[in-house]
Amino acid sequence: MPTSLWPMRAVRAAEARRPRPGKCYREMDEIDRKILNLIQSEFPLHPRPFEQLGRLLGLSEDQVLQRVRQMKLAGVIRRIGGSFDSRKLGFYSTLCAARVPQRDLERFNKVINSYPGVTHNYQRDHHYNIWFTLIGESQEAVESTLEEMAQKAGVGEIVSLPARRTFKIRVKFEL
Repeated sequence: MPTSLWPMRAVRAAEARRPRPGKCYREMDEIDRKILNLIQSEFPLHPRPFEQLGRLLGLSEDQVLQRVRQMKLAGVIRRIGGSFDSRKLGFYSTLCAARVPQRDLERFNKVINSYPGVTHNYQRDHHYNIWFTLIGESQEAVESTLEEMAQKAGVGEIVSLPARRTFKIRVKFEL
């Protein structure tokens, strides 16, 4: 399974270390808002996408890249990447939950995040305190991977909660 389909894993510790807007980042201006609006749903499929965005905005490629980098460093942008309908691509996905003692969180997350099919990994204030999504080539492959993860991470159970219906089709925040 190509890892490039899942380039970002959310890790709570990394979130806590990120600078917040206002700390090291100037206030967003209209150009930043236009960039954010465009990259949410009209990101160019082109060898030089930031050059294309610059043309739309009357900016150079370097100016767009500089602004995007600043917003990423400030935590305004967490990730730029494609969103794929895994089912339409022939994959199987599931939401997973695990009960992990506080003392084992770091080790557990290191194990889980080492798998290329993990797309998100969040800590929650809940009986099941770690939630992540896993995508694989088939239901059987995902179930096998979950068993392997549980064994490697030293957790007795990882609950698989596959979606029965899709509710979130598309999200765009107009800025």
